[in-house]
Amino acid sequence: MMMMGFLGNAYPWVKAGHVIFVIFWMAGLFMLPRFYIYHQATVPGSPEDKAWIERERRLRSIIITPAMFFVWGFGLMLAFDQNLWGVHWFQAKFLTVSEKRIAHRQRRFAEDCACFAGKIDERRRLHSLQPRDLR
Repeated sequence: MMMMGFLGNAYPWVKAGHVIFVIFWMAGLFMLPRFYIYHQATVPGSPEDKAWIERERRLRSIIITPAMFFVWGFGLMLAFDQNLWGVHWFQAKFLTVSEKRIAHRQRRFAEDCACFAGKIDERRRLHSLQPRDLR
């Protein structure tokens, strides 16, 4: 029989929310590289190029980042509810998800710094390294 924590009868709903937002987060992370590939084929500075930049920004700001925060919120609620901090599988999971969060933040920070400094983004740099005649 499961021990009742502070969530009480809300536990299954919080767990369901956690799983649903993990799926949203992962779906967004799988969509983003696909967007980058489609974006790579556009002419820099064209209206299509600007549209892909906007699509990528919306994916990150509307789906990926909010889903990540909900995953963390629901996950921490579940961890505190069940007092999982001493369980080895949870420690491994927490470390892995923490590393994912740090990588997400570092990437966003690098993008923000590059935009602030007026430097070209990573996609543009890679775009310029490809031979034009192989397109």
